[in-house]
Amino acid sequence: MTHTEKGTWTFWPSRTKWTSCRTSHDPEEERRVRANDREYNGKFMYAHNHIKTSKYNIFTFLPINLYEQFQRVANAYFLCLLILQLIPQISSLSWFTTCVPLALVLLVTAVKDATDDYFRHRSDRQVNTRQSQVLIEGKLQREKWMNVHVGDIIKLENNQFIAADLLLLSSSEPNGLCYIETAELDGETNLKVRQALPITSELGANITQLAEFDGEVVCEAPNNRLDRFTGTLTWKDSKYSLENQRLLLRGCMLRNTDWCFGMVIFAGLQTKLMQNCGKTKLKRTSIDRLLNTLVLWIFGLLLCLGFTLSIGSSIWEYNVGKHFQIYLQWEPNMDSAVFYGFLTFWSYIIILNTVVPISLYVSMEIIRLMQSYFISWDMGMYHSGQDMPAEARTTTLTEQLGQVEYVFSDKTGTLTQNIMTFNKCSINGTVYGEVYDDYGHKVEITESTPCVDFSFNPLEDAHFRFHDATLVKAVQDGDMPVQEFFRLLALCHTVMPEEKVEGELVYQAQSPDEGALVTAARNFGFVFRGRTPETITVVEMGKSVDYQLLAILDFNNVRKRMSVIVKTPDGQIKLYCKGADTILFERLNPSNENLKRITSEHLNMFAGEGLRTLVLAYKDLDRTSFKEWTKRLHTASTALEDREQLVDALCEEIERDLILLGATAIEDKLQEGVAETLVALSLANIKIWILTGDKLETAMNVAYSCNMLRDDMSEVFIISGPTAVEVQKQLRNAKDHIGGPLTHKNDIHTDDCVFEETMNAEYALIISGPCLAYALEAEMQHLLLDTACLCKTVICCRVTPLQKAQVVELVKKQKQAVTLAIGDGANDVSMIKTAHIGVGISGEEGRQAVLVSDYSFAQFCFLQRLLLVHGRWSYHRMCKFLRYFFYKNFAFTLVHFWFAFFCGFSAQTIYDQWFITLFNVIYTSQPVLALGLFDQDVSEQNSLRYPKLYEPGQQRQLFNKRQFLLCSLNGIGTSLALFFVPYCALGHSLKEDGTTVTDHQSFAVVISTSLIIVVSIQIGLDTNYWTPINHVCIWGSVAMYFFIVFAPHRSSTFDELPKYFPFFGTAHNCLTCRTVWLVILLTTVTCIMPGVVFRFVQRELCPTLIEKVRHLQVSKKQNPLKQSHRLARRASRRSAYAFSHQEGFGELITSGRNMRGSMAPPQGKLQSSTSWVDSMLKRIAEQGMRIGSSSPKSMASPRNIALRKNHTAESKQRIFGLGPQDHCVSHVLPPTLRLLHLCALGLPSCTKKVTWEKVLSNLCYSMEPTGSQRCAL
Repeated sequence: MTHTEKGTWTFWPSRTKWTSCRTSHDPEEERRVRANDREYNGKFMYAHNHIKTSKYNIFTFLPINLYEQFQRVANAYFLCLLILQLIPQISSLSWFTTCVPLALVLLVTAVKDATDDYFRHRSDRQVNTRQSQVLIEGKLQREKWMNVHVGDIIKLENNQFIAADLLLLSSSEPNGLCYIETAELDGETNLKVRQALPITSELGANITQLAEFDGEVVCEAPNNRLDRFTGTLTWKDSKYSLENQRLLLRGCMLRNTDWCFGMVIFAGLQTKLMQNCGKTKLKRTSIDRLLNTLVLWIFGLLLCLGFTLSIGSSIWEYNVGKHFQIYLQWEPNMDSAVFYGFLTFWSYIIILNTVVPISLYVSMEIIRLMQSYFISWDMGMYHSGQDMPAEARTTTLTEQLGQVEYVFSDKTGTLTQNIMTFNKCSINGTVYGEVYDDYGHKVEITESTPCVDFSFNPLEDAHFRFHDATLVKAVQDGDMPVQEFFRLLALCHTVMPEEKVEGELVYQAQSPDEGALVTAARNFGFVFRGRTPETITVVEMGKSVDYQLLAILDFNNVRKRMSVIVKTPDGQIKLYCKGADTILFERLNPSNENLKRITSEHLNMFAGEGLRTLVLAYKDLDRTSFKEWTKRLHTASTALEDREQLVDALCEEIERDLILLGATAIEDKLQEGVAETLVALSLANIKIWILTGDKLETAMNVAYSCNMLRDDMSEVFIISGPTAVEVQKQLRNAKDHIGGPLTHKNDIHTDDCVFEETMNAEYALIISGPCLAYALEAEMQHLLLDTACLCKTVICCRVTPLQKAQVVELVKKQKQAVTLAIGDGANDVSMIKTAHIGVGISGEEGRQAVLVSDYSFAQFCFLQRLLLVHGRWSYHRMCKFLRYFFYKNFAFTLVHFWFAFFCGFSAQTIYDQWFITLFNVIYTSQPVLALGLFDQDVSEQNSLRYPKLYEPGQQRQLFNKRQFLLCSLNGIGTSLALFFVPYCALGHSLKEDGTTVTDHQSFAVVISTSLIIVVSIQIGLDTNYWTPINHVCIWGSVAMYFFIVFAPHRSSTFDELPKYFPFFGTAHNCLTCRTVWLVILLTTVTCIMPGVVFRFVQRELCPTLIEKVRHLQVSKKQNPLKQSHRLARRASRRSAYAFSHQEGFGELITSGRNMRGSMAPPQGKLQSSTSWVDSMLKRIAEQGMRIGSSSPKSMASPRNIALRKNHTAESKQRIFGLGPQDHCVSHVLPPTLRLLHLCALGLPSCTKKVTWEKVLSNLCYSMEPTGSQRCAL
């Protein structure tokens, strides 16, 4: 249970490395820990068990946050301007015009950062305040995790998370065994075995003896190696060696063990789990980095403008100004025109600083904040099953979601649900698991399809679902092959049963596959009930039967099969075997040829549907020959040389002439919508790499299930070299095969060059963790990256958490691409932190990934909506916001530059000071915010329908240096028109009463009014999606200008503060003149028309894909009929017999070390199996196609087409059909926020539903020049 204390924050000093308590020149080389002696262990200043993922504490927040904020060049730039404005000799503006906005920006950003870090503190507190039982002063006391120290002895109970890295001392199981689940470390939910030293296992649960235990451990320093631990235990004048099998790592969960005691070796940030997590890095978007560069450009432009105007000022003062010194005297310390020009330079730097106003960054923070809320409010990413909405845990990366090029995904719990289900089977040439109607037509199985009634079996698993009643009838009718089939499933495994309550069985399996098969046998009447080292108890159709276990021929990666030899109650000796089809078919009796051919066809059909297949066979053994074989096995097992080879040879000998029973088909359930999401992301030119701690075969099967691997691929390269030289050779050969030898001819001379080209053929690269360690070395990194980037699919299996981060870092640096990492376990934390964007899935493996992520949700399929809708919209909005912002501020500011040539370069401002103050704060802030918050170039439906629309963000097309120059030039041209059109038009103009309007103040009002109207019309032209808020903001800002402009020009304000309100009566005098309005109209047309003409010509001659889609959207010419598209799934015969990272429990079971009884193991037991050697799966060339189509879930849909499949020798395609999904967004938000959400999603009312069709798996949309829609398979 997680206990969270309520109240004030608890702040701790920051520790970012395990050596934080030591000096950099005194690293820890070895660790010495004495049990139950905090005083002794305290001398070494080891880390406590407190975990800290937050960045700040109460003391460091202000300095660190200010340092981070002033890393923005703009903030430092405005600080320098503020200092300049405090000098009265050069400042034409009041100091508060810069100080107040700068303080506001820093405050808003600090509050946002503090809020983000508060949630990190809260998450840390939830973990740190978990409870553990710690042995203190001879008593077990409940302590928070953060109060646990190195050397403490902790008691753990079943299903409890391990608080720190512990040396296992004793457990409730025989011989000090315990079982752990390592999902938080390597993503696997299958059980691992750990065993205490025999000397410490005798301590048991005796608190007195445990309190007196004073053993001293000397071991390696903290490190991130999950698979290695070396050390020694010294106790009672004896030394005992320690290895990884004695260690319980933080993040694991105790399973199938009532209790155990452990001694803390590593705590807190020094645990292996946290050593693999990496540091929390400050993440900045590419737009932030670009803005830093652009600010430097603008600062350089300001220097050039200021220098130009200062030269003009010196020349003017020298040639003209000296003649006016009678009434325009120089200051007392002004002794030359050059010095006057020097002061003028700084004055113009201050006046022209609004080219990059401080309000830009305030507006950006507001837009990002609201975009984050839109993500959290989106009901399309709400998962009702877990009652979990999406959550934006950071507010600084929203537009980066629209630029992702690489997605790195975990497998278990991310792509899959990690739930195996017994789907179909083939027994004696008959397929079971399919449902047919009264006319013999196959019926698509849905949630509403009736399930088989297992009520005849009192020990059934209520969660098991099967739909073909003919299989149950065959079992009940006594069909011998069917009963033998399920008898094999109930006997041939290493599952451990747990039955705390009579009839409530819980199976603890090494792999989910085994659990699914044993559960299937249980429901069909063959219930595995219990085991001892010598017997297996099975309840067969209600009758308990005990089988004598003679031997277990365990599974390993080379054998790819498992066998058990049992003696039946009637004295028969039988061998039951299950394994890969390619392995068992070679060992069948020749009389099975016909059944083998039929079963092979069924296997092709199962594999074509993405199911994980397994072949079952048996053999009757002769007693005499078996007895002789047992003796030879015993001799081989005790041989001093070549033991493994001898044992394998004997296994090969007895596993011959098998009788084929059939095959199983298990579905490794993908999360809903995974296949469609992967295809949609692929069509958006997003490259997806799978990084998993799981085994090669399991990863390949999942890749086949979600169509990342297909049999029509040109080649699948499996890198499995045992040495660095061999790995390099295999990578080089793969690269040569794909692109030819020319692809690397210049590698020696251009190490930094990464070759990549678009290939018509499709390739896949699969590499395991040990090989990846070699490939990630400096001299081989580029070769790995070159080869991987040439492949359509990349799978890295059996990788450590640190290797995941290294792969992400390699692509991030070398490709200069935006990366996204997504996972659900603690083993994914490191890559989530390393990637530009980290996404956590709240799944079966805890919330460690969620706690450090930037975004989180419940299902992988929501990633499609996060990127293609919210990410693309956010990038589009931010880019349009920035282009408009720079345009309007160049237009606003550079009018001063042109005016300088007509005011003697005196640093006189052309506008009223209050207009300068309010322009970016009041007059133009709300419209541009509305644009950045609600604009949509295309609807969310079209964003999902046309994934190619995502590519402009990846290519940074919408805002880059070129776009900045274009919008700057547009702003410069507008400033020219704003100044010179009124200047020329009003030069000789008179009012109706004969008075002039050519004074400076009237001229300023005309220009400012024209500017407000021009920028308002311009933003109206830039707006693609109009909401009520856009109308209010744009036209309301214009109205606000006319309302405010008269206030400072009234006589009352002039009388009170004449220094601050010098424009007495100017607005009324000027804006009541018809000539002035004609000039304003002429100025507006001159500024707007060039842009309108350019857009019209560009859209007519060379429209972009976005413009084509918008044309279809606006003109409603899209075909309303939803087409059915097919996802090809080629047959692939492969076994899915899963295995753990270590060998099975066979030797452990037969030895009796895991049993509570003291029975001696049988004479024929098998010793340790052979060493692990990865081998490539054989591929069968038989391929085919199965044509069909599937319907959406709604049976009433007009797209519903009956699925017809021919289950003969032909291989088949799997078809995915997707119908519309309805998402209602009404009545889920607070009333004050509902309008914002509806505007963001484009909904006219809160009661209207939005529907869209998911992108189909192998559908590629592109737009013809005519605007028609092409579907390319």
